[in-house]
Amino acid sequence: MALAIGVDIGGTKVAGGVVDEYGEVVARTRRATPSGSPADVEQVIGQVVAELREGHDVVAVGLGAAGIIDETRSVVRYAPNLVWRDEPLKERVEELVDLPVVVENDANAMAWAEHRFGAGQGEEHLLCLTVGTGIGGGLVLGGRLHRGAFGDGAALGHLNFVRHGRRCGCGQRGCIEQYCSGRALLREAREIADVDPRYGARLLELGEGHIEGITAEEVTKAAAEGDPAALECFAVIGAALGQCLADLSSALDPGVIVIGGGVADAGELLLDPVREEFARRLTGSAYRPHPPILHAALGNEAGLVGAADLARLG
Repeated sequence: MALAIGVDIGGTKVAGGVVDEYGEVVARTRRATPSGSPADVEQVIGQVVAELREGHDVVAVGLGAAGIIDETRSVVRYAPNLVWRDEPLKERVEELVDLPVVVENDANAMAWAEHRFGAGQGEEHLLCLTVGTGIGGGLVLGGRLHRGAFGDGAALGHLNFVRHGRRCGCGQRGCIEQYCSGRALLREAREIADVDPRYGARLLELGEGHIEGITAEEVTKAAAEGDPAALECFAVIGAALGQCLADLSSALDPGVIVIGGGVADAGELLLDPVREEFARRLTGSAYRPHPPILHAALGNEAGLVGAADLARLG
């Protein structure tokens, strides 16, 4: 059985796993992401791989990172959370681990994992969004991961949603992730608590009386309890996400849409308003099939599972 290592590199942690050809993670480890130079992060990646190789015959290593990866799956052109700029990550890590290495965007890796082993298994045309602090996207078209001409073919979180809208960290205004992400959920909750403290009383209570104390996790908790203000927050971002997915579906015609990430862990609290708005906004909605909108099946390990499988496949 061919084993590969997948490594998910985030701003706070480097998580790795040995993954078999059925998508099962047979060994795991993690380290804190160092705050120093790119070389420090690469050393930690090497340590993770070295630990996971003990007792396992591994054929390749896949690295998943949030950022822009070049078309050769070798260089990280831009990774804001890791301060990587034109970093030759494949070359550097191969020198450390003496194994073939593939570098992939983390949302692409997740999309591939869900296509191969998760909620979209067997579907040739899959659209995947990760809804966390920001939004990432991945596409599988015709059974192949769509990377585009320059490796950045599914950066869906930064499509323009509102002309002259909210300022985004990417430098533009009105990007999708300013209206559909965990950041947007939190903005809605804090605005309610500020403008109408009586309506937002439960949110303020969970925030220990302070608007700044309200977190996205507490908004989810209040919504699960049935708090109307928290439910409204999910309805607002869910409707925005449903509209975005309807627009994307008109262009891409996916057979299934998979939504993962921390905010999506709220399940139907998010997905119900997404589906409702999607049906309302999809062009020719009454006359065409609607792709199912599903919660991602592989959870937090989707990125490393997908990275490992892509590395195994070369």
